[in-house]
Amino acid sequence: MTEKQSTKSQCQSKSKSKKSKAKSVQKLKSDFYTRDVLEVAPELLGKLLVRKLPSGEILKYRITETEAYRGIEDTACHAKAGKTKRTSVMFEEGGCSYIYLCYGIHFLLNIVTSTSEIPQAALIRGVEGYNGPAKLTKAMQIGKELNAVDLTESDELWIEDDGFAAEYITTKRIGIDYATEPYKSIEWRYVLKNR
Repeated sequence: MTEKQSTKSQCQSKSKSKKSKAKSVQKLKSDFYTRDVLEVAPELLGKLLVRKLPSGEILKYRITETEAYRGIEDTACHAKAGKTKRTSVMFEEGGCSYIYLCYGIHFLLNIVTSTSEIPQAALIRGVEGYNGPAKLTKAMQIGKELNAVDLTESDELWIEDDGFAAEYITTKRIGIDYATEPYKSIEWRYVLKNR
């Protein structure tokens, strides 16, 4: 069994800081995820996205970029139209995966946050070595079969905290020209500094 971790450093610009004390590596628990996405999305930066392949190989990459999607009122959020077959997982308790097909080609990974019936999710936009949500899911072999997986219990997909102190910048979200203001311009994209 091998373990891959990229070693690139992290993006530059004005910074906000999220510091944490050094601690042993541990899988994130449900109390991390069952908070508002505006807390969770930036705090996912610097955490380790882990994928155990069917072969037993374990891939680990540090999360470098996320975006927050916050409920029915957010016109960029899939939940804006209410609960559907596709979005029903967003209405579950935080801590599960929401994976959907984009443009009929690429799978994108989101992390459901908040409590049940409050549809929020953080899109994982990048990890070290793979900038772009489609690139990372392809590299880590994350597909529709991992949709609605409980990240606190899964042995195929989970997130770890190794105590990395993340400093980040905020910008507008990408690819949401269909959204209305203020959601089109709100800075709910979080990017790890110096990545």
